[in-house]
Amino acid sequence: MQAKAFMRDMILSELEDIVGVENVSTGDSEMLAYGVDYFWIGRMWADRGQKLPVPEFVVRPKSAEEISRLLKVANYYKIPVHTWGGGSGSQGGALAMAGGITLDTKRMNKLIEIDEKSRTITAEAGMVFQQLEWYANERGYSCMHIPSCLTCGTVGGALAHRGIGIMSSKYGKIDDQCLQMEIVLPNGDIIETLPVPKHAAGPDLNQIFIGSEGTLGIITKATFKLFEQPESRQFRAFMFPNLTEGLAAGRDIMQKIKPSIMRLYDEAETTSIIKKIIDVEEKGNFMNVALEGIRRIVDIEMEILCEICEKHGGRDMGSEYGERWYDNRITFFYPGHIMDIPQMFGTMDTVSDYKNAEKIYWAMKNAIESNFPGVRFIAHCSHWYEWGTMIYDRFILDTPPQDPDEAIRLHNQIWNTGVRAAMANGGVINDHHGIGLKLSRLMKEQYGPAMQVFEGLKKSLDPNGIMNPYKLGL
Repeated sequence: MQAKAFMRDMILSELEDIVGVENVSTGDSEMLAYGVDYFWIGRMWADRGQKLPVPEFVVRPKSAEEISRLLKVANYYKIPVHTWGGGSGSQGGALAMAGGITLDTKRMNKLIEIDEKSRTITAEAGMVFQQLEWYANERGYSCMHIPSCLTCGTVGGALAHRGIGIMSSKYGKIDDQCLQMEIVLPNGDIIETLPVPKHAAGPDLNQIFIGSEGTLGIITKATFKLFEQPESRQFRAFMFPNLTEGLAAGRDIMQKIKPSIMRLYDEAETTSIIKKIIDVEEKGNFMNVALEGIRRIVDIEMEILCEICEKHGGRDMGSEYGERWYDNRITFFYPGHIMDIPQMFGTMDTVSDYKNAEKIYWAMKNAIESNFPGVRFIAHCSHWYEWGTMIYDRFILDTPPQDPDEAIRLHNQIWNTGVRAAMANGGVINDHHGIGLKLSRLMKEQYGPAMQVFEGLKKSLDPNGIMNPYKLGL
């Protein structure tokens, strides 16, 4: 909704009355900061001097109660509301495609409690996750949610798109680590999920709102597990002759022991990125594994790990390369190492069971490289489960079209081709970056008639359709 000129000042007055004049912004320069996240199309618009999708108002509340009042105003005027955490998302999930209000949560950054008996930590959702981790570290613990956006993503952002960190194969995704949440519903009601997620008192409400990307409500507070810092963390690197053996080794490892980190790179990424950053010279499929916990147990797990990898033809490269990988785990995302404008790029992280994983990889690679000359496809498997793995697959085009409309058309064609190849071969549309605007159009293809479950929730909780429109297929 674009506020009519004669009502704009009245709406502005109501917003200022709730959060204070100093916590509402309407200036053009301030709006621009909310017009770009890490979504490629948004960054391309900025690079090409195009008009950005900006809100009419940026509001910075400090409590769930203020958010409740803001949502009641938004419902009355039928104004769209978009929640903004750290702006680090890659899917355009926070962009104000319908104008209206962007609700910046970063003033809500208080630590609520550390419960050492239950081993939990509770904080407001606007806190940057690195700060939450520092609070845990001060007591000798870790949240073990260590994503590449640790220093810029917020607690609420991690939950909103069902995020994941590098330690996930042992400690789980954010939905495994979160125990309880406070949420403001679209009508302004403030609710709390049950104190623990493992119960038989109906469905786990956490799982309705985790991954809902601001379309069903606004997460304002969350409680997470705490883990003791490991006594020992040991690394081992291997080089596999092909992807088939590397995937088989990864499956056997996950079904016998639980590494905290396991990365398996295809030959293209081993050559283009691993060689460049950690100086691996030989070709093949590079794997880095970390085991951690009580030293005696880790020593035994390391023996099992080496036996499994040897069985599948993995050449033991020792600990040095693995340690070097860990030391550079954020370097991969620094300028000069990560893809960036003017390149066109995207990460199509799909997830599947082991039966289909390699089939999906080759289907996506062949579909993209054969249909789009000049586009490179590289991939690695970075998050593993007992039943399957995710494929962190990327496409890269060094010289995309300069015309914005032509660039968007090509960008979306590449995404459609790659994601549909994944779905046709047993893959799921996304593992942990979320859906946002980028993949919204493909949700109905993924779910078919089951999409009515999400649509029913949306209609019931948000009948005016104000919450983050055009995202998540809703």
